[in-house]
Amino acid sequence: MEQQESEVPPLPPRFRFRDLLLGDQSFQNDDRVQVEFYVNENTFKERLKLFFIKNQRSSLRIRVFNFSLKLLTCLLYIIRVATDNPAQGASASHSLIFWVDRKVPVWAIQVIVAIISFLETMLLMYLSYKGNIWEQIFQVSFLLEMINTVPFIITIFWPSIRNIFIPVFLNCWLAKCALENMINDVHRAIQRTNSAMFNQVLILICTLLCLVFTGTCGIQHLERAGKNLSLFNSFYFCIVTFSTVGFGDVTPRIWPSQLLVVIMICVALVVLPLQFEELMYLWMERQKSGGNYSRHRAQTEKHVVLCVSALKIDLLMDFLNEFYAHPRLQDYYVVILCPSEMDLQVRRVLQIPLWSQRVIYLQGSVLKDQDLLRAKMDDAEACFILSSRNEVDRMAADHQTILRAWAVKDFAPNCPLYVQILKPENKFHVKFADHVVCEEEFKYAMLALNCVCPATSTLVTLLVHTSRGREGQQSPEQWQRMYGCCSGNEVYHIRLCDSKFFGEYNGKSFTYASFHAHKKYGVCLIGIKREDNKSILLNPGPRHIMAATDTCYYINITKEENSAFIFNQEERKGRPAGRIYDGPSQLPVHSIIASMGTVAMDLQNTSPPDLSGGKLVPPTINGTGGRRPSIAPVQEIADSASILPCDLLSDQSEDDSVFIDEKGHSPTEYVKGYPPNSPYIGSSPTLCHLLAEKAPFCCLRLDQGCRHNSFEDAKAYGFKNKLIIVSAETAGNGLYNFIVPLRAYYRPRKELNPIVLLLDNPLDSLLQCGIIYADNLVVVDKESTMSAEEDYMADAKTIVNVQTMFRLFPSLSIITELTHPSNMRFMQFRAKDCYSLALSKLEKKERDKGSNLAFMFRLPFAAGRVFSISMLDTLLYQSFVKDYMILIARLLLGLDTTPGSGYLCAMKITEEDLWISTYGRLFQKLCSSSAEIPIGIYRTESHIFSTSESQVSVSVDDCDDTKDKGDESRSNDQSDHPLLRKKSMQWARRLSKKSVRWQGASRDSSKDHAQRIAQQRLNLYRRSEREELSELVRNRMRHLGLPTSGYDEQNDHQNTLSYVLINPSPDTRLELNDIVYLIRSDPLAHVPEEPPIHSSSLKERRESSIDIREDTQL
Repeated sequence: MEQQESEVPPLPPRFRFRDLLLGDQSFQNDDRVQVEFYVNENTFKERLKLFFIKNQRSSLRIRVFNFSLKLLTCLLYIIRVATDNPAQGASASHSLIFWVDRKVPVWAIQVIVAIISFLETMLLMYLSYKGNIWEQIFQVSFLLEMINTVPFIITIFWPSIRNIFIPVFLNCWLAKCALENMINDVHRAIQRTNSAMFNQVLILICTLLCLVFTGTCGIQHLERAGKNLSLFNSFYFCIVTFSTVGFGDVTPRIWPSQLLVVIMICVALVVLPLQFEELMYLWMERQKSGGNYSRHRAQTEKHVVLCVSALKIDLLMDFLNEFYAHPRLQDYYVVILCPSEMDLQVRRVLQIPLWSQRVIYLQGSVLKDQDLLRAKMDDAEACFILSSRNEVDRMAADHQTILRAWAVKDFAPNCPLYVQILKPENKFHVKFADHVVCEEEFKYAMLALNCVCPATSTLVTLLVHTSRGREGQQSPEQWQRMYGCCSGNEVYHIRLCDSKFFGEYNGKSFTYASFHAHKKYGVCLIGIKREDNKSILLNPGPRHIMAATDTCYYINITKEENSAFIFNQEERKGRPAGRIYDGPSQLPVHSIIASMGTVAMDLQNTSPPDLSGGKLVPPTINGTGGRRPSIAPVQEIADSASILPCDLLSDQSEDDSVFIDEKGHSPTEYVKGYPPNSPYIGSSPTLCHLLAEKAPFCCLRLDQGCRHNSFEDAKAYGFKNKLIIVSAETAGNGLYNFIVPLRAYYRPRKELNPIVLLLDNPLDSLLQCGIIYADNLVVVDKESTMSAEEDYMADAKTIVNVQTMFRLFPSLSIITELTHPSNMRFMQFRAKDCYSLALSKLEKKERDKGSNLAFMFRLPFAAGRVFSISMLDTLLYQSFVKDYMILIARLLLGLDTTPGSGYLCAMKITEEDLWISTYGRLFQKLCSSSAEIPIGIYRTESHIFSTSESQVSVSVDDCDDTKDKGDESRSNDQSDHPLLRKKSMQWARRLSKKSVRWQGASRDSSKDHAQRIAQQRLNLYRRSEREELSELVRNRMRHLGLPTSGYDEQNDHQNTLSYVLINPSPDTRLELNDIVYLIRSDPLAHVPEEPPIHSSSLKERRESSIDIREDTQL
């Protein structure tokens, strides 16, 4: 029984699935009921309501018609007044107030209009009825309609009262209401919501007109029984009265008109202030929100939109200064779209006439189409979307940026997008943007290259900033003038066939064109782009032959289009063309002209006669007749056998043997390959030095031993090369871009530095990770400290920690990242350093002059020891004019690797290389021997600062003399060093004198003990601050069981200054320890089929470089 109940009976044939598909009519017509929806809208009342009220367009037509009727009634009243001829009676006769002379045609038209208005009013009242009839009856608009329409309808049936006075002029108030409703319907129909300001202005104007019109018509009509004023005189009286002028030449005579004037003034005093208050409130709100960017301006003028989460004054000024630094952008408008209210500093800046005419601030969200419509995003030339780097949660800031980019792309798909992203793992979400700058990618790549190419961050920052090279030209110091002049160099582009710089090198090799263009014009050719290839190649090498369609990328003070070319200058001056200088000490004209920077000249026959067969001959060695090998000329078309690595560099052609250090530690096997795992989507694959076998995870902890090794500090590992320590908050994906440039395949295997990641930096951890054996310490800005109650305090913790390490380890090169560039002045801070104070004054002067690089003369920035990633915001701004800048920066930093494109490296000038003498000869040497292109110099000079902690040291012998005269002289010396402890030293001397007197006074047993204590105290206070810090570090190292032999406190960099010279002139003298920035060609671009024969040593290669040249693979 239970089984039968559980079974489902089969469906009848008509319910089979086949019948359902075939549409069985018997099934369709069975038990089906048709249901109609929204039947309530089919009634007559609902249809009328839909036509008169709900439908936007039809209701708008009804309101326009109603407005026209009201204006027509007002016009008919004016016609009736103009045709009226009141009887001249006594002033006491008030019958003229109640009866008028109305012509029949005017009466007929008014009756028709009244009937239409009455019917329309009653219909709208019926449609808008909501249960309370009295509320609708006592509305002011309904009462006015009844007053102006019902009397005319009554005159149809009662002709004797046809000339009764009816205040038709009150219809102006109904016309005002109709106009307001009509404007609201128009805005609703066109989806315009930001019309409150327009509506309020319209209401105010209409109120004023209605008051004046009502007063004019009322006074004119009442004065029919008095002075019989004309309509114009009444209008004149109302204007004079409402403007509070009151001439008194026209005045009402009878009490009814006087009473009307009193009523109108009271109404005006009540209504108008309320209207003005509402208008001012809306005006203030509009000032906060920024209003709109007009459609007419958007169609006739060009504008860009800047989208930010919070607009700070530094970000705004960086954008405006960089954007408007380009001449062709002077006519552009900048529309700022920000969700937050404009702060006081930004408001003051935007009120400056320079910016008030070109910058428009709109408060709104990018995610709202209405706000994007206000900014006219669909007509914008570009949209810049910047991330909020001061957010504690940088991932959340990226998410907001991604949504903004999506919203702009959805609203205006044709608008070019320039997006700034913080985390590299979020970059693939905005890959559709035209240009993307990932902050952490550039930050870590620059920090890494700073370790192998000093001051790379300063080099790149100066290249991406717009400057004329006029900074520091009024300074009395030579290094500031040179540094400021060279800082004006930027990257430009031009087609070869259109260029005078490079047009003559069509069909020549790239290195030939680069050398001769620099020699002749002072410009540095760094890369090219083929017409049929979208990739930019930095230094493609001598095998690349220049074509007329190539696009050349070069470094110069200004672009070629802004340069003047003067031919045959020496002939105009009447000088012989053979020689242009009389003595050997004078420089060639082309070298002098190249140093000017802004004017490029094509001089013919400016070089002296070649006395050495086309080679630059070095000076004589030790006065003997022997000479070093001369510099070979750069070949127009180089063959494979003529290209060697530069003689000034070590041989990089290494064998693949296993590298074993000198102390016999376990061998480290390296292979070249691509990283097997990519930390995020969108990372560029780079050929690197990799371990042959993957290291176990337990071996990555340097301070803890494991079953594979028992090392617990850096000294135990026995690293041969100096360490690179990275102090970061977390091991994020951005560190991938720090490691890859340091492990790139083109770096010599013997020069690979061990990388130590330090997630916390107390003194004990610094000592355990081997900071005394490190060459560079990289301090990455902590994400948790980027947000602070006071904006500029976000760097406080980083600055103080770096200053502590700077005091403890003065020989260490510390590279620091800061959030705010203005905080650079606190790096390596010296409280009473007169030189730092002078640099601070220079910075203020350059800022007052309008320089975009006022901070460039700060010693830590010039030396490349500090930088702020916000300084690279200009890279995104410049890409609007130079769409290649981001790609060139990525190639220089090693973020992208294009086959055939070179890479950035550095070489150091030693004593053996000083015979080259000048930068121009070095350019020729590099181009002719190793096909490398130099782009700048990193120079370090010794400088004695007026007051420095490193100079504060007191020897024991300075306090041995106890004579009064000696005391005075030493006190005078101390006054020159305010950091010495004067009171402590004086107390120590008095204690020393007392000990001497005690020694001569008594010979008891306590004498020796007291003298010994006094001497210990004296020695304690004789120590300098440097000695105290050194003793502190040694004590901590002994406590940790670390050897103290490697700690050298005497070798520091506090008495030197360093700076970068970008593209210096050819006659710039080389100095010892100069570091030259090079763009080396890709060693894998032209790999021979057979492995080359490697030379055994650099010495052998130098000896055979003249006669025998062999192809060498780097």
